Amino acid sequence: MATMFGAIRRLVLAPSLADVMFAGRGFDVIPTDATRAMEAVPQAVVLGFEWGIDGEKLGDLARRLDMIDPELRGFAYEGATMALTIKDATAGGKRTKALLDGPGRPHLLLSYIGIGFAMARLPRKLWAKVLPALEPSLFHPTMSWLCVDGYGFDLAYFHRRKWVDEQRVPAPYPWLGHPGYFHRAVDQGIGRALWFMHGGVPANVIAAVRRFPGHRQADLWSGVGLAATFAGGCGPEGLAVVREAAGEHRDHLGLGSVFAATARVAAAHVPEHSAEALLALAGVTPEDAVVLSATAHPDPAAARTEPHYEAWRTAIRAALTAREQDGLGRAA
Repeated sequence: MATMFGAIRRLVLAPSLADVMFAGRGFDVIPTDATRAMEAVPQAVVLGFEWGIDGEKLGDLARRLDMIDPELRGFAYEGATMALTIKDATAGGKRTKALLDGPGRPHLLLSYIGIGFAMARLPRKLWAKVLPALEPSLFHPTMSWLCVDGYGFDLAYFHRRKWVDEQRVPAPYPWLGHPGYFHRAVDQGIGRALWFMHGGVPANVIAAVRRFPGHRQADLWSGVGLAATFAGGCGPEGLAVVREAAGEHRDHLGLGSVFAATARVAAAHVPEHSAEALLALAGVTPEDAVVLSATAHPDPAAARTEPHYEAWRTAIRAALTAREQDGLGRAA
């Protein structure tokens, strides 16, 4: 049974299921089977949040989350992580760490995004408390920049006028000691949001990206590639159009696709649409994507002026370009 405190926080912090649907947000999306499938993603996030904020024991929460279809399970963990992060930041505790060191480990990359959703609802003075002290790994803490990505997605999805129409840029924040990279990770999240906000329709997504200044488009394309691969919504022919439109930034588009496939493999469920999108956008298989991610991972002990995350992204993009030039990837 939900606690009174949990019920109050749910009402104050969580959007309703109707509010996260495309019509509820005022997005100009024609209802189709594909867009209805995409709408199930934010709804799964809301369900996960509601279960997480209600104060259930970790085992009970995990059992609920694991009842969600594998296609959407990671998104439910995303929502639950958002809830536990808010609890930890406002009331203290290590609930998020317990989830991500335990049953949420296969869904770590999406769970980072859930932390970003929590950041969008917390004052910045509490952000220092949101990232749990997990054991160092291939993904942690390097991929925790997806928390900032999630923050950017939330800004665009729920506050379109300011962050998409007016194209505002948020004030920097020293995530992992790199305040100068903060706005780039935010743009990666905004790019993901554009895919959902336009229902995965290639022409509309392309136009949305191109309305932004040129220096922001590479990161936006990266977000588009991640969303298109993880969430689906468009077949290979449409994705070929998206890839062509990305032009000089198609390596960023492919990079996002590789990260999405890596997350799907980590969760032990790669839908057919994800494998198709990966091939269309990056020219590789899910197995290739995992090897590519692992071999391109930078030495975390190496001193760099840029985040290790961006060094990793650069190495993957270079590998994708080399494969294409060698005729191993999809032709331009």
